[in-house]
Amino acid sequence: MAEAYSTLAKPTILVVEDEAPLMTLLRYNLEKQGFKVDEAADGQEALLRVSEARPDLVLLDWMLPALSGIEVCRQLRRRPNTRDLPIIMVTARTEDQDAVRALDTGADDYIAKPFVMDALLARIRALLRRSGGAATKGTLTYRDLTMDQDSHRVSRGGRALHLGPTEYRLLEFFLQHPGRVFTREQMLDAVWGRDIHVEPRTVDVHIRRLRKAINGEHEVDLIRTVRSAGYALDAEDH
Repeated sequence: MAEAYSTLAKPTILVVEDEAPLMTLLRYNLEKQGFKVDEAADGQEALLRVSEARPDLVLLDWMLPALSGIEVCRQLRRRPNTRDLPIIMVTARTEDQDAVRALDTGADDYIAKPFVMDALLARIRALLRRSGGAATKGTLTYRDLTMDQDSHRVSRGGRALHLGPTEYRLLEFFLQHPGRVFTREQMLDAVWGRDIHVEPRTVDVHIRRLRKAINGEHEVDLIRTVRSAGYALDAEDH
């Protein structure tokens, strides 16, 4: 059963789409589910809208006039106040390398056109859950890595780390089970959810981004790759 949001806590979704009929369809379905919808018809307008009022999530079309969705995503990730803004890339491009490129640029998720509306809504809800923080409270630690679940802050050796919502949930999952090896499928179930179809290669992209975020120069890599098995929060000291 689809979850709806109360009037008191409506998440705002910025829809960046230049096709008017699709924009109308998206607005109708999102508002029906209890979301507040803001619109932008091109990349420049999207950046302006985000500057004026930070949304809870951006639904970003890849192919936009003037400034592409990829470039919009790249610019948002460079800004301190939007580096962790949840972004779902919508694309008509279905090649594997295009999906990986979208994730590498900073998108948290992607969905290909034409898409089933229920599938898109499920992805939006899942990403908002990941970015909204867990109801659980406390501090998780591993070596010099610390996650404060109350404030949603992560640090290593006293240095503040900046993680996107998916990387945060991935690290939180690892911190809850240090030393244990998880397959890509297990991580997909735990972090993305069983009702979301995500390709296993997506895990590799987010692991790469997580490594880049938590491992500074000359620091030990805290994530161990286990050949033919998966990944673990389990440093290999050299």
